[in-house]
Amino acid sequence: MPDSKRTWRIPAVEGVLTSQQVADTAASIAAMQEPTGAVPWAPGEKTDVWNHVEGAMALLVGGEVEAAERAYAWCARTQRADGSWPMEIVVDEIKDASGETNMSAYLAVGVWHHWLLRGDRAFVNRMWPVVRRALDFVVGMQLPWGGIAWSQEWNAEGPAKVNEDGLLAGSSSIYQALRAGVALSELVGDPQLDWELAGGRLGHALRHHRDLFLDKSEFSMDWYYPVLGGAVRGNAAVELLESEWDTFVIPGKGIKCVVQNNWVTGAETCELVMSLDAIGDHERALEQFANMQHLREDDGRYWTGWVFPEDVNWPDEQTTYTAAAVILAADELSRTTPGSGIMRGDTLAPHFEEIALECGCRTADRAAIRR
Repeated sequence: MPDSKRTWRIPAVEGVLTSQQVADTAASIAAMQEPTGAVPWAPGEKTDVWNHVEGAMALLVGGEVEAAERAYAWCARTQRADGSWPMEIVVDEIKDASGETNMSAYLAVGVWHHWLLRGDRAFVNRMWPVVRRALDFVVGMQLPWGGIAWSQEWNAEGPAKVNEDGLLAGSSSIYQALRAGVALSELVGDPQLDWELAGGRLGHALRHHRDLFLDKSEFSMDWYYPVLGGAVRGNAAVELLESEWDTFVIPGKGIKCVVQNNWVTGAETCELVMSLDAIGDHERALEQFANMQHLREDDGRYWTGWVFPEDVNWPDEQTTYTAAAVILAADELSRTTPGSGIMRGDTLAPHFEEIALECGCRTADRAAIRR
């Protein structure tokens, strides 16, 4: 029987955030949740399922259990028959019907995270068909060289043209989602060999063929996401994070979102925090987490970013996804809840056997993985 009364301490990071401050941030996300359960970027702005699920995870960690449950119910209710969700929904109106693979995959991470915290098998049983459809959609979009196609357009007849560009950051997040999905499949006794094979091919592409992904290197996400998603570990991860440190990190403030813009963003900084933590660089992870707190308001909300040298917050909004990244980073740093290893990969299925197909590689180098 599921332990529906399971509880956990709300995280605190000594010297940076108290448990009450983290709870206030979770409450700020709940306050922006729509009556349908959707978690938009900000009131009246768009909802996409990736940031929505991240919001649900943070709500749960921060003690907003009922709001998190409503968020997951929204996922089940709005999923399309092919396993995807519209890329952009604004107050129940679809603005971009395209199905994005990275967004659709992330539900697996959220459902596994929910299981780790709540131990609610009934919830897992309800959500498993939703996760299975989502990851089947994603795996069906794998490219011959191992990356995952970015998205599929929709028209009046349904799914249409596939955008066959592979995104490095998106595919890195999908790698984590496949490991979460395989963990769920083992829990429910419904093995998914196709996901494991896809994960092996994807892992090889992320470690050895970054040049085949669409070049988005001006964005900091393309820098750290292979580490955050778990595909790159060990010395390769250390070298990767060092390679662009001076390009993106602004001392005392956080990291840039885009290299050419003097704009520090909180969500990306917190994702770098979790990437650093994942490779054992706890000191710099804590430093970056403290550095981005200048974006915090007294009520627990977080500004999206800060522009310099003007020294102004921009855009003029506090966003749920920034608040959510703060909460998840606080949990990772403090090792507080049973889900705090979700980004380190401690609780996910093991790394997949590397598979190199149609890429010209004679062998797959397994040294890049630290098991």
